[in-house]
Amino acid sequence: MTEVWVLGGTGRSGRAIATALRQRGIEPVLVGRDAERLKAAAGGLRTVVAGSVAETATAIRRDRPAVVVNTIGPFLETAAPILAACLPSSHYLDLANDLAAVGALLGRDAELTAAGRTAVTGAGFGVTATESVVVKLCEGRPTPHRVRVDMVPSLASEAGLVGDALAGTIVEGIPGVPGGSRFQSRRYHAGRLAPAPLGGDPMRLVLPDGSAVTTAGMPLGELMAAQRASGAADVLAASSEAPSSPTARALFPVATTLLNIGPLRALARRRLASVRTKPHPKPREHSWGHAVIDWPDGTSREGWLRVGDAQTWTATVPAEVVRRLLASEGKPGAWTPAALFGPTLAESCGGEYQLG
Repeated sequence: MTEVWVLGGTGRSGRAIATALRQRGIEPVLVGRDAERLKAAAGGLRTVVAGSVAETATAIRRDRPAVVVNTIGPFLETAAPILAACLPSSHYLDLANDLAAVGALLGRDAELTAAGRTAVTGAGFGVTATESVVVKLCEGRPTPHRVRVDMVPSLASEAGLVGDALAGTIVEGIPGVPGGSRFQSRRYHAGRLAPAPLGGDPMRLVLPDGSAVTTAGMPLGELMAAQRASGAADVLAASSEAPSSPTARALFPVATTLLNIGPLRALARRRLASVRTKPHPKPREHSWGHAVIDWPDGTSREGWLRVGDAQTWTATVPAEVVRRLLASEGKPGAWTPAALFGPTLAESCGGEYQLG
């Protein structure tokens, strides 16, 4: 079948991706748990009601859509069963940007290649924006020895509950990722994943528009994407969303010690999921992906990718990737977006490079 299924079709990301797909002439199928909410969100699109990840997987095996877009987090928990249901019939895409989920999916490259199917992880703002700058700066150049990437999103937030997906991503840490503990950050050192402090390596960045932000290290999927794109031995990923104050960095060890206790972690996840957030406007007009790359010969280059609202771009990128997969422009295996389609993908989604 040539159908495209959007899992989590009633959520903000699912609705936005469905809209972006329709703008490209693709009529997706919305999948979710609540029939009434699906009907309201669908606007005449076909819907599939599935009350759990297991039911969703069963429906995928039954109907075998051409592409499955997974917006349901935590992706470390949902990606594996959904991808298993996709093979050997369907391509797969998700929005993961935590290191554990991105690494787990990229580790299934051989299985996907053997099946002749494509899986794309990190198809949202953070991974795609930063990786694209790295790929662009490295074009025609030898392997660098050091890379730092920074994501600086700008998006308006809606009022509502944090929800279990985001709470789980925050509270569960990065279990199973080599090079450190569950609640440590990571960096690449001498070509291997190594421990790094949460909120470490803070840097004040002056953006091309003249505004300034502070970014700090986090265990993001951007880290693995940047290392794979560049081949650099030393890589750091940072975000303007990371708590970077001395007070926050001092509290991290205490908080993470408590979260290592399973029952306390489960309680924290439930409590955080029930927190109600307030709406906030966009902090700035544009979102930015940033990279600084150093080569062994002493050469250093800096680059930026400017996009608009990060949430909107997190819908545009998956829609464009789906369009290309349906047009047989992909390759079998496990990929991040710019590794598969190159730096022009970002430009086709409205991004603009500013290179030094």
